[in-house]
Amino acid sequence: MNASSAALAALSGLGFGLSLIIAIGAQNAFVLRQGIRREHVLAVVSVCALSDVALIGMGVGGAGALVQAAPTVMTVFRYAGAAFLIGYALLAARRAVSGGALSGDTAGTGMALGATVATCLAVTWLNPHAYLDTVVLLGSYASHFATPDRWFLAAGAMLGSMVWFFALGFGARYLAPLFARKTAWRVLDSVIAVVMLALAGALLIM
Repeated sequence: MNASSAALAALSGLGFGLSLIIAIGAQNAFVLRQGIRREHVLAVVSVCALSDVALIGMGVGGAGALVQAAPTVMTVFRYAGAAFLIGYALLAARRAVSGGALSGDTAGTGMALGATVATCLAVTWLNPHAYLDTVVLLGSYASHFATPDRWFLAAGAMLGSMVWFFALGFGARYLAPLFARKTAWRVLDSVIAVVMLALAGALLIM
């Protein structure tokens, strides 16, 4: 191992990790909504980032082969994840119908911290796509690197996840003026509902 190969592996991990995570999905939609509401943002982004760190570590450490070898476990996660996404989609649809707006005196007074963290954990760990992206795909990609370098790749991917979630969560607050209007919240919650249902459908037919 040399410095140049380690740096290349880290940059490859950063790029590959960001390409997987920067997409409209259940996790990003949840972080975006919490960020706009300025509701337990530090807890949410920390849970997401630490979860990704754990999943990436599992993938680079070789857990991807175990996941692929246990189709029954993945099936259980698939149906549990689909059920959760459908339930969350229905809640988002109900919010879209009832409407709502963000104001200075109501920001941060929604879900309790425990419920927020539990929802965040469910969005992350009940989503089979999280395992396929970080454990299987990233793990398979890392296997092409020499043993020392693959952990630099993992470090790059972990850094990418942390930067992304903190930027998304804390950067979303700048959209707050736009979401002071009920129409904006209705559009966002409608999009979230559609995304969640699409993801649930994809899980059920995969």
